[in-house]
Amino acid sequence: MESASTSLPAVAPNGVTAGLDWANDDHAVAVVDAAGRAVKRFTVAHTGPGLRDLVRKLQAAKAAEVAIERGDGKVVDALLHAGFTVVVISPNQLKNLRSRYGSAGNKDDRFDAFVLADTLRTDRARLRPLLPDSPATVTLRQTCRARRDLVGHRVALANQLRAHLQNCFPGAVGLFRDIDSAISLAFLHRFDCQDRADWLSPRRLAAWLKSVGYCGRVRPAVLHQRLLDAPRGATGDDGAAKAHITRAMLTVLTSLNTQITALERQIAEQLALHTDAHIFTTLPRSGTVRAARLLAEIGDCRARFPTPEALACLAGVAPSTRQSGKARHVGFRWAADKQLRDAVCDFAADSRHANPWAASLYNRARTRGHDHPHAVRILARAWLFVIWHCWQDSIAYDPTRHRALQTLLNQDQPTTA
Repeated sequence: MESASTSLPAVAPNGVTAGLDWANDDHAVAVVDAAGRAVKRFTVAHTGPGLRDLVRKLQAAKAAEVAIERGDGKVVDALLHAGFTVVVISPNQLKNLRSRYGSAGNKDDRFDAFVLADTLRTDRARLRPLLPDSPATVTLRQTCRARRDLVGHRVALANQLRAHLQNCFPGAVGLFRDIDSAISLAFLHRFDCQDRADWLSPRRLAAWLKSVGYCGRVRPAVLHQRLLDAPRGATGDDGAAKAHITRAMLTVLTSLNTQITALERQIAEQLALHTDAHIFTTLPRSGTVRAARLLAEIGDCRARFPTPEALACLAGVAPSTRQSGKARHVGFRWAADKQLRDAVCDFAADSRHANPWAASLYNRARTRGHDHPHAVRILARAWLFVIWHCWQDSIAYDPTRHRALQTLLNQDQPTTA
């Protein structure tokens, strides 16, 4: 039995429901009565006065519930702050719902607002109110997603730099492991073209590496030989012109690294202050950023996921089953929270290197013929059941209380004795 906070009442309060079609500049709103008739339509601007006008008009229409296509943003914040119940109906659902009212399939903001309001009236048993997370979780989520976006930009620019260097200075591409590492960027800042690199000898390279604090993983003589073995790069005026492009990319990459590091410090600080931090930081190989992403994407509102299956389905790690007659197809779940799926699968993929139970689940999935992404999703689904119980009880993950892990370890003891 679900609690009242996770379901809508059987009848809409005051017998009216509202729908809001979100847009960048203005929002179309419709209010329908218990018979499905549109009793009020209006448009409000996406401004401070416009949002206040939205609240006043909805209150005047005695609407207590509003259906909308997205669950975040200033519109949702204004509605929740004013005490309205917000119900999210995804754009994919809305696209299919339009056919209820006509076969033309036309897109119109005022019509979509009516469809949202009327669906909230008729499909109440299948809809759930939006349950917001705490401000600390919302802030942490925004910081984690901003860092991930910057990492994506860094990867794209690093690939662009690598392709550029393949044409003008191939020796720098394979010199160090990562083209965007601190030592690689420092090298390219000092030796941005073939002419500058030609000045190097094993001794000079060793002296420069020592001056920048190189870890010494690879001997200077080996690095110098890599430069000699690589194809010659552009020299002279051509090399100097291409070095300008190299320096431009280096400047942006260095700035991205600086900002990513600054966001990681913010994430660590925000995570340390969060009341649920102990649940996620104790997971194997979770680290700081990974634990913060898991916490931020799952959230801290326990009522949102009354069962672990609900969490697994939203994360897209539970398969989607379609059956018609004797035909039955089990396939990939496309409708999912992609940010949550990415966070969970990222954690699960690395956890197998530190947890024997996770490694066993992953290896068995691969043995059955599943590819790596599918095996990771299978493991992620199993982890979500563990995480859900820790999350609901607000307790840290303890390997000694993980029964499946302990059973596996006890089975292995006679073999290793």
